[in-house]
Amino acid sequence: MPWGQAGEQRARVPSAVEAAPSPSDSAPPLDEYYNSLFTAMGPQHWWPGKTQFEVIVGAILTQNTTWTNVERAISNLRAARLLSPKAVENANLRRLENLIRPSGYFRQKARKLKAFCHFLRTEYRGSLKRLFDTPTIELREKLLSVFGIGPETADSILLYAGDRPVFVVDAYAKRILLRHGWIGDKAKYEDVRWMFERQSPGNSSRFNEFHALIVNTGKNFCRTREPLCDRCPLGRYREEGR
Repeated sequence: MPWGQAGEQRARVPSAVEAAPSPSDSAPPLDEYYNSLFTAMGPQHWWPGKTQFEVIVGAILTQNTTWTNVERAISNLRAARLLSPKAVENANLRRLENLIRPSGYFRQKARKLKAFCHFLRTEYRGSLKRLFDTPTIELREKLLSVFGIGPETADSILLYAGDRPVFVVDAYAKRILLRHGWIGDKAKYEDVRWMFERQSPGNSSRFNEFHALIVNTGKNFCRTREPLCDRCPLGRYREEGR
């Protein structure tokens, strides 16, 4: 699912999407995409997580792995009573690594979890309420300064844990737009994010549902190899495409 999370670039002012038409000339029919997907699949009930902090942990652990692996790691943390910021920050690093091993890259991810919890304590006195009381633009920049948090992870935290109106761009979203001819293979994260956000500004619930629907589409239809365009709810847009 992640796109560019291993070495994600910092946020920048959106520009015209590289190797794609200018937004003033044309734009993908995202409203039609959303309606087609929602009609075919229904509500997705994302993001899985019992608390805001669990959602944040999931956003970090899902980098470069499947959600099934993340669930196993979170289950381990829950059993060990390590699903609070204070508990994670105080946990023995080696023990934390072993608990989240199913998520892959467990040594780096253990450091990332600790880095976020340290940031939360030093910047917001350990309070997620204070964190999410921060204006979205300011908070996004602060999250991007934390070790291991790039644009996709930051936006996942903002949207799913903070209910902020930002769109999460992952590999599935990029793949769909690329195959439909709306972006080039060098399109930047911020440019693709802006394509979604400018069409439904301020609508966090729609961004939540749309991203989840895109993930489902990428997993089941718009696969890396042997895409099932003839079965995909968006198949006709590719056929009509550019």
